[in-house]
Amino acid sequence: MSGRQTSENKTAFSAHPARSRVLAEVHARPLLPIEAPRRLLHFGFMTDHWAAAKDRAAFEAFCISRARPAPAPDAKHHRIDVPPAILRWEHHGEFTTYTWEFPSQAQQPNDMSGHTPFWPGPDELSSLMHLVPQPGPLLVAVDLHLLPERAVGDSYRHSFGSEQLAASEVENGAARIATDFHPDAFGFIRILVLDRKLSAAQAGALVQRLLEIETYRTLALLGLPQAQELAPAIRQIETELPLLMNEMRESQGFEANKHLLDRLTALAADLETGAAHSLFRFGATRAYHELIGHRLHIIDERPLSGLPTFAAFLGRRLTPAIRTCASTEARQDNLSRKLARAAQLLRTRVDIALESQNGDLLRKMNNRARMQLRLQQTVEGLSIVALTYYLASIFHIGFDGIHKWLVRIDPTIATAIALPFVFLVVALMLRRIRKHYADV
Repeated sequence: MSGRQTSENKTAFSAHPARSRVLAEVHARPLLPIEAPRRLLHFGFMTDHWAAAKDRAAFEAFCISRARPAPAPDAKHHRIDVPPAILRWEHHGEFTTYTWEFPSQAQQPNDMSGHTPFWPGPDELSSLMHLVPQPGPLLVAVDLHLLPERAVGDSYRHSFGSEQLAASEVENGAARIATDFHPDAFGFIRILVLDRKLSAAQAGALVQRLLEIETYRTLALLGLPQAQELAPAIRQIETELPLLMNEMRESQGFEANKHLLDRLTALAADLETGAAHSLFRFGATRAYHELIGHRLHIIDERPLSGLPTFAAFLGRRLTPAIRTCASTEARQDNLSRKLARAAQLLRTRVDIALESQNGDLLRKMNNRARMQLRLQQTVEGLSIVALTYYLASIFHIGFDGIHKWLVRIDPTIATAIALPFVFLVVALMLRRIRKHYADV
């Protein structure tokens, strides 16, 4: 028994606090197999930290009210049966998705009457979504229909409007996908998947990747409105900066340079405010765009005659918006560096002007101190003379009294003899006083 305990203790290690979360991340969003025919309504809601916490609590209450297991506290996805559908809930960094999976409307395996694309309308099916409180603003709404190709054939083109259609073969010809990326009357982006010979695992992976492409496409485009809002302010700074630089070349004096520095600082503050607000959004746009490219690469599209693929369609429509965001971010970085250099130059000129003013002030103070010192020395000299005079007068009065009452001496001669000693004593006394205050 003791040997077994020793062996167990040797294999017991202290785990990193995040180890379980890191290991679970690999299985965070598993690809679930599905079979045609299936209908999926996919909703994406923007949720910040507080909205996500509130949504999790509401979803847990929804699961419990339906006698279904609630998600684990740290779970990012959960799947429950909500007859007649299956609900899949997923929490992402800045959004939450609800995906409702509905069975076929056909009554028999060979019954083609229930295989009409996008029938019934999504308004009849989406009522289930109202069973759960809306977690945040709706951003993504996808109506994806997975049908056997033999039930639809080439008539799938009539399921979409007059907008340009994108379609291709995927999974080495095992399926065909089509969409116009245009919202229908109910606001859903419709995607049709025609199954030729997909396995359940292939169908599940393909459906999830198509939903992710549309979700990430919409999220990536969130940076475009912000770039368009920032464009006028950036253009104004780009126009005003050269004018300020020209004024800086011709400006003279401390006040003029200080005024230019204040204007330059105000421009930099406006620029950095916009850059700080757009930093996350532009970074997210880049990340979502990379994810779109990765998903498009995985599904491995093959073009159909006369129709653009998803990648070609999104390349024409999405790439300009992504480049606009990248260009806006690059302009912000470029302007920030230019403003920093201009501000540094102006700050140097202001510092030099300040040093010149300080030098002039110090020279004036030095001259004033020198004048005060000379005045003080003059006063000290006069003080020695005055004190010597007063003390000599006192000594003369004393010698005169001694001459009259005690000793017959000449007061004038005695005062003259004492005068040098009095002067020396007064000078030494004043020098000692001055040295005492200088040491303090």
